[in-house]
Amino acid sequence: MIFRSKAPLRLGLAGGGTDVSPYSDLFGGAILNTTISMFAYASIEERNDGKIKIHSVDRNESLYLDSMEELERDGDEFDLFIGVYNRIVREFVKRPLSFTITTYVDAPPGSGLGSSSTLVVAILGAFVEWLNLPLGDYDIANLAYEIERLDLGFEGGKQDHYAATFGGFNFMEFYSDNKVIVNPLRIKPNVINELQFNTVLYFTGMSRLSSDIIKSQIMNVKKRNTESVEAMHNLKKQAIMMKEAILKGELEKIGEILDYGWQYKKKMSEKITNQKIEEIYEVAIKAGATGGKISGAGGGGFMIFYCPGNSRYNVIETLKKEFGGEFRRFKFTKYGLETWRI
Repeated sequence: MIFRSKAPLRLGLAGGGTDVSPYSDLFGGAILNTTISMFAYASIEERNDGKIKIHSVDRNESLYLDSMEELERDGDEFDLFIGVYNRIVREFVKRPLSFTITTYVDAPPGSGLGSSSTLVVAILGAFVEWLNLPLGDYDIANLAYEIERLDLGFEGGKQDHYAATFGGFNFMEFYSDNKVIVNPLRIKPNVINELQFNTVLYFTGMSRLSSDIIKSQIMNVKKRNTESVEAMHNLKKQAIMMKEAILKGELEKIGEILDYGWQYKKKMSEKITNQKIEEIYEVAIKAGATGGKISGAGGGGFMIFYCPGNSRYNVIETLKKEFGGEFRRFKFTKYGLETWRI
């Protein structure tokens, strides 16, 4: 039998960064995000030879291990698999497991779409399906967060794990003591269709290590850097503005709200933007976009632009001509983590 899972990647539309401690612990964070039709997949097949095989199809890499109660980390992205395995064995099954796990992610690491955290959710989901673990959505999202951020020590926030688990459009609130509230938004279909039509997803061709940017952001909050903390206050305000505009169908405000957040996001850390990103943004605005932002922590990866009317076509052609790069077609998705067996 094969145990499968898939979890969607996400676009953060507003409030990005306010889910990261210590800001969320001190002031409370708020983010509006949505999941898209790009996924992380995981499949588990049980073995009986006392071995573990981890196969990452998109990276074209495999790792073979002897099954034991705790696996040693190897210092690269296979740590995500090892982190999930170690927690599952330690907390639930109390014995070594033998299996082959195969994964695939629709976006590269450093994309800004939450690919690493979404992969953790997908891997965890496959184990939940295989072992019939009694975990609900909040349990899975929090466990994925703890594995990646606490057990493995990778810097970052909480939104990616919750977006991948819950799916759809959500207004998320983050507080101290690991408290998270996910508020699903009821949005009219015509608003979703127009928002999707007007949103352009552009890959800059640059990847980045988000942990370096997030470390800088965390340090600025710890030092109570006034400009950075005020910027994050305004990003939290942006999330509320975005929620109201989408729920009311006031889509003419979306570009302006995105730009509002982008101007403040750049003040959180000097690592968030660079000359090329600024040039891409300026060209997109001149071509007809009314606002946009870098997706994720910043420094590279995907950018999103809001292009009302039919301006998307001119924005796409202009960016292709000036910078090359890649555009990704996508749909907003309703569902988060899904698991099944065959």
